[in-house]
Amino acid sequence: MNIDSRGGLGYAVSGWYIFVPPDGTLLLRRLHKNRENLSLSNRPRFATTHWSVVLAAGKSSSANQKQALERLCQSYWFPLYAYLRRRGYTNHQAEDHTQAFFAHILEKHDLQAANPKYGKFRSFLLIRLKGFLSDQRDRAQSEKRGGGRKILSLSFQNAEGQYALEPADQLSPEILFQKSWALTVLELTMDRLEGEMTRKGRQKLFEHLKIYLTTDKDAIPYHDMATELEMTEASVRVTVHRLRRRYRKLLRDEIAQTVGDKNQVDEEMGCLFSALAR
Repeated sequence: MNIDSRGGLGYAVSGWYIFVPPDGTLLLRRLHKNRENLSLSNRPRFATTHWSVVLAAGKSSSANQKQALERLCQSYWFPLYAYLRRRGYTNHQAEDHTQAFFAHILEKHDLQAANPKYGKFRSFLLIRLKGFLSDQRDRAQSEKRGGGRKILSLSFQNAEGQYALEPADQLSPEILFQKSWALTVLELTMDRLEGEMTRKGRQKLFEHLKIYLTTDKDAIPYHDMATELEMTEASVRVTVHRLRRRYRKLLRDEIAQTVGDKNQVDEEMGCLFSALAR
């Protein structure tokens, strides 16, 4: 982390350069997509959870249970794995506990207790994992890999390589869990905006402008972009303004999908900024 020349805090983490100026506005720029042959597009994603998916996963009678639970596990397995590794478990132990935990919540139907009115699902999941670990210690029994209940297919091949990309400082397991969530919300938001532009046949334009969606407006080279894109400077300004506004809206929408009450969105936005600033 360093003091930026503009008076705010600037730092690089997990493939992003993040700048928080004195007014608290979040500015970020994605750095290299590939580090040590691990592409962000290939990383298991800590995806924002839609409550409809979570609730479907918790109802044994739901026709969408399997699909919903697979989506849930693919979204949350790595942050839990990273949490366990940061708590001192070996990579094999973290794999075992992650697999056994998801088997446990499926068998015990713990997801039936997950409800939007109770707040954030990511908090629910971490609390359940802590309880599961405590129960495991109390039992003090020897179990086979995956707790003998490997009923879900999770891919751990790149888990250690991905974990190596996490901040090397002494972040607590809980803070590392929150930071993984925050960075993925940002990534999902950018991916959604890119998808919208692609469907409109404007992917090339998006590729040119995306790095300016989260940077300081005063640093945007409108004249140079206009020349490169063969557009008027006024048109470039309007396009960038609309894309930045759409990005902010999509970011709020991603946050809204993780809470039980729309009144919690601003609070979660604050949590996201706090997680990134640690």
